[in-house]
Amino acid sequence: MLSGKRMTELAKSGSFAVDEGTGDKMISALQGVIDSLQARWDALQKVGELPMMSQSAAGRWVAGHMVATASDSQGLLTQLRAARDEFPSYIEAIELAKKTYREREHTATESFRHLPGDPGPH
Repeated sequence: MLSGKRMTELAKSGSFAVDEGTGDKMISALQGVIDSLQARWDALQKVGELPMMSQSAAGRWVAGHMVATASDSQGLLTQLRAARDEFPSYIEAIELAKKTYREREHTATESFRHLPGDPGPH
């Protein structure tokens, strides 16, 4: 998985740049996921609670197994928690990538303006 920290490093180095419109759409999508997770967070936490099952040995085993797999390193809750925590750093990286893109665009525009024979602004 590409971390928000790594995305920020790529944006700082110029290896990740994105235009304003695309960056805004990316941020909007990420913010939508964050908002959705926040709105449903209490309900999602129930996945990590023991489900009501029979008190037989099999029922207790299945209930414990369900909780363990929801919360293990690859579990749904673990992954959702990681996403919820990481997405804001993705947004910061995209904001920086938009800035990088604007700076590149400005530099390129200035370079073209100083070419010999440039008729000036159109």
